[in-house]
Amino acid sequence: MSDFDFLYGEWSITNRRLRQLFVGSTDWDEFPATSWVQPLLGGIGNVDEMDCPTQGWSGATVRLQNQASGEWSIYWADSKTGTLFPPVVGTFENGRGDFFGDDEHEGKPIKAHFIWSHITQDSARWEQEFSADGGQTWESNWVMEFVRR
Repeated sequence: MSDFDFLYGEWSITNRRLRQLFVGSTDWDEFPATSWVQPLLGGIGNVDEMDCPTQGWSGATVRLQNQASGEWSIYWADSKTGTLFPPVVGTFENGRGDFFGDDEHEGKPIKAHFIWSHITQDSARWEQEFSADGGQTWESNWVMEFVRR
C-alpha cells in the first residue's frame, strides 16, 4: 500500500485560491472542480486530471515515489500554460504529507509547500503555500477540499 492510495477514484473539489499573491490580499476566488486519480507504474506513482469548468482550464498531477528514499516527487501542469512546473518533494508522517520545492513567481524565486491533511476514506484537504523570503514566512494561496464522488 502506498501513501497516496487514498486518492484513487473520482472526487468533487471545492477550491479557494487567493486572487493576488504576496500583497497581503484576503480576496479568494472560489470554484468547483472534479478530479480522477489512478495508479501509475504498478502503484509507485499516480496521475490525476482535474477539470475546472468555471475557470476554463484543467490541470494534471503526476506523483512518483523514489523507491530508495521513500520520498514523493509531485509535478503539476495546467492547460493555461502547458508547462510542467518544478516538483515538490517530501513524505507523509502521522497522516500528513509535506512537500517542498523551488519555483518562481513573476520571475522571482520562491519556495513552494504542498500539504495533504485531514485524510479519510471519503475526504481530504490539500493546501499550497508560497514563501518569497526563503521559507521564513509562508502565504497560503490555494486550498482544495476533496469529497469522494
